Amino acid sequence: MLKRIKNIGPGALIAAAFIGPGTVTACTLAGANYGYTLLWALLFATVATIILQEMSARLGLVTQQGLGETLRIMLNQSVWKWPLFSLIMVALYLGNAAYEAGNLSGAALGIQALTDERRSLYRISVIVISLLAGILLWRGSYKQIERMLLVLVAIMALAFIATFISVGPDLTALFKGLTTPNIPDGSLLTVIALIGTTVVPYNLFLHASAVKAKWSSINDLKHARADTATAIGLGGLITILIASTAAASIFGSGLNISGAGDMATQLEPLFGSLSKTMLGMGFFAAGLSSSITAPLATAYAVTEILGIKGGTSSRVFKLIALSVIFSGAALALTGIKPISIILAAQFANGLLLPIVAMFLLVVMNQKKQLGQYVNKWLGNTLGAIVVIVTAGLGIRIILSAAGLI
Repeated sequence: MLKRIKNIGPGALIAAAFIGPGTVTACTLAGANYGYTLLWALLFATVATIILQEMSARLGLVTQQGLGETLRIMLNQSVWKWPLFSLIMVALYLGNAAYEAGNLSGAALGIQALTDERRSLYRISVIVISLLAGILLWRGSYKQIERMLLVLVAIMALAFIATFISVGPDLTALFKGLTTPNIPDGSLLTVIALIGTTVVPYNLFLHASAVKAKWSSINDLKHARADTATAIGLGGLITILIASTAAASIFGSGLNISGAGDMATQLEPLFGSLSKTMLGMGFFAAGLSSSITAPLATAYAVTEILGIKGGTSSRVFKLIALSVIFSGAALALTGIKPISIILAAQFANGLLLPIVAMFLLVVMNQKKQLGQYVNKWLGNTLGAIVVIVTAGLGIRIILSAAGLI
């Protein structure tokens, strides 16, 4: 048991990354607006995340290279090298800046939920949390960051699991929602947000680099796979519990959700004043953990693609990470409603995902780099299904917005 705990790390890093304020917000809105109907999307997203992140972890361990570095080597002689790299870097940087704004907003919303949601405190909270994340990334080692994120994941799990148990959801309806795919009218954006908040494109870059930093022997592949399945499976369970809690307590009540305090208010008859404390802790931990992982992943991807050495100790790496934090902070302080920033970031993730996933599938079939550890037919089939489903959802929403369907 102690050995298993010792080997937990990169998977928990990914769980900390995707259980951010976007997850809490998107899952709360899904449960509040559609009950248990969209739980299947979270189950699909969790399985898809495990499939893709296992590939990323295997890549990092076998090749001792990050995804960005592997792409740079693989496309070194291609005329499409810089157009593709530019697209990836710009999309990841801008997407993560928006995502970071949502993370900082979400952490600040957690503090607001504890303090009657005063706007002035929101701004102060965004600034303070940005500085905390910046200091940790500038001064902290990978191991220090990993340990802190493990603590934050534990806090999130306790807060949201306790909330779920206390509301007493309808388990029959919950099971039906998990096993019966259905997209009610007006819910497509929510479905894409649920998938985009769980299967996060930048995590594919982050995971390979994190595994490379933790393990160096191919004999550790079993540990990396167990870590991936366990930590991400737990993360997926937490997202399902959040949506189910909202379905049990808010769906059909007519409550308009616009902040963390709204759900706390609805749960107050069950918990008393403790509801604000529990939800506030969950939101704060989710926001702070993701506000660290988003800039970390961006810095890994950009430095690997550009061939900049030094990893997390490189000054360029740290400056890229800090620029993402402060770009996100600036966006969070613009006055745009935090919930709008969070949902926009999740929607962008849902559209970017199939592009990054396709790159990963191509890389995982390169025998020159991976040898016997290339994808087998099952891995390729499952990966292709994930790409097709996510791309199909993205195309459908684009056609819908254009009035073609």
